[in-house]
Amino acid sequence: MTGETRVRVRYAETDQMGVVYHANYLIWFEVGRVELIRQMGLDYKSMETEDGCSIAVVEANVRYKAPARYDDEVVVRTRIAEFRGSIIKFAYQVFRAGDELLLTEGFTSHLVVDKTMKRARMPERYAELFRRVMAE
Repeated sequence: MTGETRVRVRYAETDQMGVVYHANYLIWFEVGRVELIRQMGLDYKSMETEDGCSIAVVEANVRYKAPARYDDEVVVRTRIAEFRGSIIKFAYQVFRAGDELLLTEGFTSHLVVDKTMKRARMPERYAELFRRVMAE
């Protein structure tokens, strides 16, 4: 399963050169990740409040291919690249909506943690769905 989220580039997200500031892609990765989880029928907020766990970012990688500019509409495509134990890796691609030009790609790795930020097991209802989605 690949989730898809659209974002319109705001002026505040650009730098002096008129292109999207590099760190904003990580924000868009987060938007894509949360939306993928929602599209899977899960609620990240419930994972935190009801199950007492979170998925903390432990690694991030971004490769820039082409610039996005103010008022571009971009598409963030997100998928689960790996899931084992308490580690989840999400992969991302960001395209310009108008011409499908690949702007950036990357991944984030996450560790399931409890409220004290100690490693925890993924609640089984989430783990089962993550495994199923990866098998598709």
